[in-house]
Amino acid sequence: MAPRITAARCQNLRVDDEAEWLASLRPSQIRKVQAGTTSWAEVGLIDIESGYGSVLRSALETFGLRISRVPVGQARHLVQALSEQAGQQFIILACHGDERSLVLPELAPELERHQPFHRRLSPDNLRSFARFNGAAVIATGCDNGHPALALAVLDCGASSYVAPDGAPFGYASFFAPLDLFYELTEQRSLAEAVSRLRRHDNELGMWQFYA
Repeated sequence: MAPRITAARCQNLRVDDEAEWLASLRPSQIRKVQAGTTSWAEVGLIDIESGYGSVLRSALETFGLRISRVPVGQARHLVQALSEQAGQQFIILACHGDERSLVLPELAPELERHQPFHRRLSPDNLRSFARFNGAAVIATGCDNGHPALALAVLDCGASSYVAPDGAPFGYASFFAPLDLFYELTEQRSLAEAVSRLRRHDNELGMWQFYA
C-alpha cells in the first residue's frame, strides 16, 4: 500500500522544493524576501530637507528593505528621531552638511527660538542626544565624513559610519546609498560596499568608512 500523503507532509515537500530552488539561484539577500519574509533589513531614513528622501525610499524598497522615512523640518524633529532609534539595522541621514556639522532646517524666527540647536548640529551636539543602538549609519551631506563627526556617531552607539569627507555633487549623494545597498543586497559587507563605491569615480571616492 502506498504511504498516506498528509497535508503536513505536502507542505514540507513544498518547502523543501522551494528551498532547493532558492539555493540554486545566485546568492542575494532578496532570496529571503522570495522565501516569504517581508524584508531582509529595516532602514531608518532621516530626511533632513534632502530634496530626494521620498524618491530614495521608493528606490531602496526595491532591494527588499523596509524603510521608515522621518521627514525632519526642525531640530526638535531630529532630536526625537535619533533619540528613539527603534532597532533598525541601518540609519540613513539624508541631509546637507558644512564644516563637519549637519545643516539644520532654516526656520522663521518665531519657530527658531524654540529649537534646542540652531543652524548647525555639531559633533558635541549629536553626542548629547543621539542613540544609534548598534545601527550602521550612512550620511550623505557634504563634509559629514570628517573624523570629528564620525567619532561622535560611533560614540553614540553606531556600529559603523559612512559619509563623504568632501563636497560631492547632489546626484552623487543620491546615488551613493543606492549603490551601497545594492552591494549589501548582494551579501557584501558594508566595508566591501564602500570600497567598491569609492572605485566608481572621484565624486564617490569621497565616501569614507569608519568602525
